[in-house]
Amino acid sequence: MALPFDPIEEAARQWGRRWDGVPAMHAVTSLMRVQQLVIGRLDAILKPHGLSFARYEALVLLTFSSRGSLPLGKMGERLQVHPTSVTSIVRRLEAAGLVERKAHPDDGRAVLAEITDRGRDLVEVATKDLVDADFALSALSDADLATISDVLTPVRKAAGDF
Repeated sequence: MALPFDPIEEAARQWGRRWDGVPAMHAVTSLMRVQQLVIGRLDAILKPHGLSFARYEALVLLTFSSRGSLPLGKMGERLQVHPTSVTSIVRRLEAAGLVERKAHPDDGRAVLAEITDRGRDLVEVATKDLVDADFALSALSDADLATISDVLTPVRKAAGDF
C-alpha cells in the first residue's frame, strides 16, 4: 500500500534539520530503495525458472565466455562477489543441472563451472522474460536509463570496479 507521502523526502527534511549532506543522503537512500524494488521484481520474474538474479547473472556470464566455462575465482571477480558466494551460486546451479563443475585442465587447484545445454536454454527463456519486463525499469525512458548509467559510472570507477 502506497504511503500518502514520500518517506525519503520526509527523511531528507528531518535529516536537514540536524545534519549536512542532504543531497547525498537523499540520493543514497533513493538508490538503495530502488535497488530493493528492482531486485525484488527481478527475483519474482526469475522465480518460476528456479533462479535468483544472482544465479541468472552467473549463467549469463558463462554464456558470454568463449568456452562456456570459467574458473570460479574469475567468476567471482567478474560478478564482483565474494568467493564463498560464487561457490554457493555454482552449487545451486549444479544441483539444478544448469552447470557442471570440472577440474581445470591447466591448474589442478582451480575448479571450472561449465554451463550445460539446459543452462543455456534457460538463459534464453529467462532473458526474454526480463527484457519483456524492461528489467523492472519500465517507468524510465531509454534516455533516463542512459543518464543513470552515466551518472553512476564515476562512483563505480572510484570504487575500483574498473
